[in-house]
Amino acid sequence: MIRVSPLIDRLVEALQMLPGVGPKWATRMALNVLQHNRGGGSALATALADAVAKVTRCAQCRMLCEAEVCAICANPKRDERLLCVVESPVDVIAIEQAGSYTGRYFVLHGRLSPIDGIGPAQLGLDDIAGLARERGIDEVILATNPTVEGEATAHYISEALAGAPARLTRIAHGVPLGGELEYIDGGTIVHALQGRRSV
Repeated sequence: MIRVSPLIDRLVEALQMLPGVGPKWATRMALNVLQHNRGGGSALATALADAVAKVTRCAQCRMLCEAEVCAICANPKRDERLLCVVESPVDVIAIEQAGSYTGRYFVLHGRLSPIDGIGPAQLGLDDIAGLARERGIDEVILATNPTVEGEATAHYISEALAGAPARLTRIAHGVPLGGELEYIDGGTIVHALQGRRSV
């Protein structure tokens, strides 16, 4: 990376902590803000500082929010008998945007990864069985990603809930709507065939 000035270099390095942002993209963003939008840069800095200082985890579902309880958990119209376990707040946003799920969530903030030192305690996995019993949950939906770590996390949760009265389900994986089989990878087709249902 070409060194421009200490402050610009520091800004470029800071921007690289964002996912998918490498040195070139970070340099472009930094220079664009400094050249064309200093007011926007100041607003971004203020918003980021406020969010870092005030955003925490919801006491019930662990979603990111600035209140003790997030808007989803505070909503009395949500179905308290349904609990969807997701890996990250981004997953909650994706499910909410789809608009059909009306239950509650439990956000893990990651997935099991012993190599990275992420175990059940870091993800709050030991709390899920207690939550299912305490809240009278009828169904726990495992919505972890279909990766090796996501599948291991789902398996661990299913083992932890083995004695709980809640029904345990897993989100379907397979061919996307509008997808054509000839363009789908083999692993996705295997998941789709294993998760088939009656019509």
